[in-house]
Amino acid sequence: MQSLVPRIVQRPIPQIADTLLNSIPSLLRRIYLARGIRTEKELDLRLCHLLPPHNLDGVTAAANLLAYTIANKKHITVIGDYDADGATASALSVLILKALGGCKVDFLIPNRFTMGYGLAPELVEQAASNGSDLIMTVDSGITSFAGIAKAQELNLPVIITDHHLPSGTLPHAHAIVNPNIPGNSFIAKHTAGVGVAFYLMAVLRRLIQPNFDIAAYLDLVALGTVADLVPLDYNNRILVNHGLQRIRTGKCRPGITALLQVAKRQANRVTAQDLAFTVGPRLNAAGRLTDMQLGIECLLCDDLKQALEYATALQELNQERRAIENQMQKQAMSVLDGIVLDGELPYGLCLYDENWHQGVIGILASRLKELYQRPVIALALSEAGIVKGSARSIPEIHIRDLLADINSRYPNMLLRYGGHAMAAGLTLNLSMLSAFQKVFEATVYRYLDGTLPGAEIVTDGCLHKSEMNIDMARLLRYAGPWGQGFPPPLFEGRFRIVSQYLVGKVHLKLKLEMESEYKTNQYSNIASIDAIAFHWGESLVESEWIYIVYQLDVNEYMGQETPQLIVEHLQPI
Repeated sequence: MQSLVPRIVQRPIPQIADTLLNSIPSLLRRIYLARGIRTEKELDLRLCHLLPPHNLDGVTAAANLLAYTIANKKHITVIGDYDADGATASALSVLILKALGGCKVDFLIPNRFTMGYGLAPELVEQAASNGSDLIMTVDSGITSFAGIAKAQELNLPVIITDHHLPSGTLPHAHAIVNPNIPGNSFIAKHTAGVGVAFYLMAVLRRLIQPNFDIAAYLDLVALGTVADLVPLDYNNRILVNHGLQRIRTGKCRPGITALLQVAKRQANRVTAQDLAFTVGPRLNAAGRLTDMQLGIECLLCDDLKQALEYATALQELNQERRAIENQMQKQAMSVLDGIVLDGELPYGLCLYDENWHQGVIGILASRLKELYQRPVIALALSEAGIVKGSARSIPEIHIRDLLADINSRYPNMLLRYGGHAMAAGLTLNLSMLSAFQKVFEATVYRYLDGTLPGAEIVTDGCLHKSEMNIDMARLLRYAGPWGQGFPPPLFEGRFRIVSQYLVGKVHLKLKLEMESEYKTNQYSNIASIDAIAFHWGESLVESEWIYIVYQLDVNEYMGQETPQLIVEHLQPI
């Protein structure tokens, strides 16, 4: 079955006063305006413009409790999550708590396959048996009622730091720091889990050591923020920008340097996209296939040689993850082909295979969502006989709210659920699977009013031939940071193929000539430019002319920089 052919539309540019952003190059001005930027102040990413830490409700109470625990030489256990956001938040918290005088600080991560997400009662018991006097969660905890109840039973205080949406009530922790709790006055609602932990550490250092350089840990904040795909609002862009600067100047953690090296990325040229799509997946591989402890140890490591050993192991896990993912995707698409033979695909896809890998179903759901432009839930059977699912959605449907709706109408169907607008997780008993699939499909149909939105690629229009040069490529590369909610510039245009060949059997390397129209309506071509379509496949394009959507980027080879088009979409014409 073929995926949907997307419609290509240009991002609208508002009509505003000519004096706004008048010092910005015209192309960049157009790009910024289309992303909601209106003043040059919004492009000033200095740290002094970060929202003040004390604006985050709950942070003062949490910092006071941590300071008391450190002053009394008590044992602190950081409990995180098994993704990149949770790993960076765990590493950041452990490093700073120790640097501020914590004499006994360790961390625990839930086992994805036996405990699931969050502060499980088993983790609380393990922390207590290790002699912990205080638990601090990062990137988790806001729906961990059973874990908090166990901590209360053991008289073990808990600080929750999280950014996920709460359920109807809040757990009875000693302090909660979460910008997404109803009524919290902190306006940066898209702050990642590592960002919330960073804010707490910023307040703590003011209580203990005001001159402590908290900005030295922004490389971890940048990695966790972009890897978690939270929208890059102004506050997040400040955090990510300074983290990238530290990495580019060689001031980052050895673990991040090592992960960049195994991914064959140069630290001095790193972008947010490199962190999101090359470093993040390698870190995530540990939590998906085995145990995120390996990833956190890589981030905590102070020795580059040792960090490279950790990073190499993560690289091997990521290669294994890719092989598993490819096999699962083939199986899923075979199932979908069978559905199409009997009719049309449902508006919401809910697929289950008892042999699918629990750690990879999230990626599978994401891939299928992109291919078929509809909400997808991929489910697998856990060792305990419980069905676990990962959901990915489209902008038209808030997937966590949809699951909450299902839970309110069918209270005995889901065992637990949680997440964001675009991604969520859930568990249910196997006996409920068939009923849930039907309810999910019907609920998605109802939410979309029976009209499935078409696949769409939004671009920033066409580039003029004079703009396709190395100076413009460099300007665009570092004009972000680009990411979720602040997308990298995408352009479109018609090109003639001069030459083409496959690299590594899957990447299509092209030399293109750009079409340019003159008043005579006759076409002529500019000098050729290199382009590459990653993961295109094993076949070449059987056409002389193509229409592509692309990024203008910088290609470096043997010390020489040249402009290159990164092809995001290709249509033979």
